[in-house]
Amino acid sequence: MSNEEIKKRTQETARKLFSKGAKMDPPYLTWKEFDRDLANDLSMFITGNLYSRTVLTLPERQMVACAILAALRARRELKLHINAALNVGCDRRKLAEVFFQLATYAGMPAVNEALEVYREVLKERGEWPIPQ
Repeated sequence: MSNEEIKKRTQETARKLFSKGAKMDPPYLTWKEFDRDLANDLSMFITGNLYSRTVLTLPERQMVACAILAALRARRELKLHINAALNVGCDRRKLAEVFFQLATYAGMPAVNEALEVYREVLKERGEWPIPQ
């Protein structure tokens, strides 16, 4: 695949994930401040190659990313990926369930923190509360 094709896939995938919802700068902008070429390479690998694979759907990929980021307690990245998960159609109740699943493996503090971040994103998007 040509570099131009990967660049196009990167832009298409990034648009699907990050074009609406919570307004925050993606990590790419920080990377670019330090090394523009490396930032482009990382972006094309992560978004253009990895995230555009079809073994997992984008919603499945985002639920995995959210679970991992919540377990790591990486709040800022979690906020970005919760928003992306909602942008690609993740079910809001299932995403909450993903966070409850953390209890066994990462502990209740990780669950509580993930739910706080999730609620914050939903409020910013005007989608709070989650229908029961």
